[in-house]
Amino acid sequence: MNVRYKIFKYGLAGFLTTLAVGVCQASENPQSVLEQSNLKKALFCMDLLENRPDLEPSYRIKTLRNECFAKTYIQHSPYVKDGRDVVLSLFANRYKNHPETSISIKRTSSENDLVWIHLHVKRTPEDLGRAVINIFRMEDGKFAEHWNVVQAVPEKSKNNNTMF
Repeated sequence: MNVRYKIFKYGLAGFLTTLAVGVCQASENPQSVLEQSNLKKALFCMDLLENRPDLEPSYRIKTLRNECFAKTYIQHSPYVKDGRDVVLSLFANRYKNHPETSISIKRTSSENDLVWIHLHVKRTPEDLGRAVINIFRMEDGKFAEHWNVVQAVPEKSKNNNTMF
C-alpha cells in the first residue's frame, strides 16, 4: 500500500470519526442557547398574558408592552390588525370582560427564532375551551410576529384521543 493512500485512508477515517462525534454531541443538546432563551421568555410572556389575574391589568399591559412585544409586532390572524398596541388593547378588554380566562400549556418547541406553544384556553373553569397553537417569531427576546390556529374543544369526539 502506498504512503499517500494510507495517509488519505487514515485522514478520511479521522474526519468521519470527528464528524460522527460532533453529530452525537449535537443530538445530546438539540437546542441552542438562543432557542432555550426564546422559549423561556415566550413562556414567561404567555403566562403573564394569559394566566395572571392576580396582577393589576394596567401593570400586566405595561409589562407586556415593555418586555414581551416588539414595537413592530406583526400579526397574521385575519381578525386582528398589526401592531403591539392593537393586541395589548384586545387583551386589556379581555381582562375586563373575561377575568377568569386561563391557559394550560401542553407542549412547547423552539427552532432558531421561532417558538411554538400548544395550549388549552378556557374562559371559565367550566368552559370546554379551545385548543390553540401559537407560533411566535422572537426578536431580541420579544414577540415580533405571531401566527395561530384555534379549534374549539367539542363535547364529544369521534375518537378516544384528546386534543391535548
